[in-house]
Amino acid sequence: MPGTLFIVSAPSGTGKSTILQRLLQVLPGVAFSVSHTTRAPRPAEQNGVHYHFVGRDEFAAVRDRGGFLEWAVVHGNFYGTSREAVGGQLARGTDLILDIDVQGTRQVRGQGEWPVVTVFVAPPSWEELERRLTGRKTDGEATIRLRLENARREMAAASEYDYLVVNDDLEEAIETLRAVIIAERSRHRRSLAGRPLALPAAAP
Repeated sequence: MPGTLFIVSAPSGTGKSTILQRLLQVLPGVAFSVSHTTRAPRPAEQNGVHYHFVGRDEFAAVRDRGGFLEWAVVHGNFYGTSREAVGGQLARGTDLILDIDVQGTRQVRGQGEWPVVTVFVAPPSWEELERRLTGRKTDGEATIRLRLENARREMAAASEYDYLVVNDDLEEAIETLRAVIIAERSRHRRSLAGRPLALPAAAP
């Protein structure tokens, strides 16, 4: 039985990465799809773990041969999801999480290659999002303004998603996303751990 493809999107600074990292620690049978990007690694980010960091020429070569399930330009950098990697993990029965933006979500849905379940993670308020972006101290003022402009557009698309998670309380947000995945597993007759379920045979 193939796994389920989950797409999780959120404005920058919402805490999505922390939620996903913690989720992978507490829920078996789910994996994180490692995207390709042309942006430079941030401190403590590892190639092949957080992203596949590639040059623009290498990214363009993969894109031009149809190797990306989706790709987008975000904050001036290119991001893409390997079609081959996604298909392989789903075929092995692993539930897979794609951490992609609204543009990428629309691309994946439009192709219809696999059924998808979409989740949008939102901040508790616009003021809190501004505080988080400013407090990271990793981006300049121009970059923060760009991220806030993109966040407005992304928030306007939240209604396109199947589920909404508001990250006001981190533990609650993690548990809500975990509940979504468990519910989808049950809908497809799979156990909490992701294994196929079968009804017991009736006695003769």
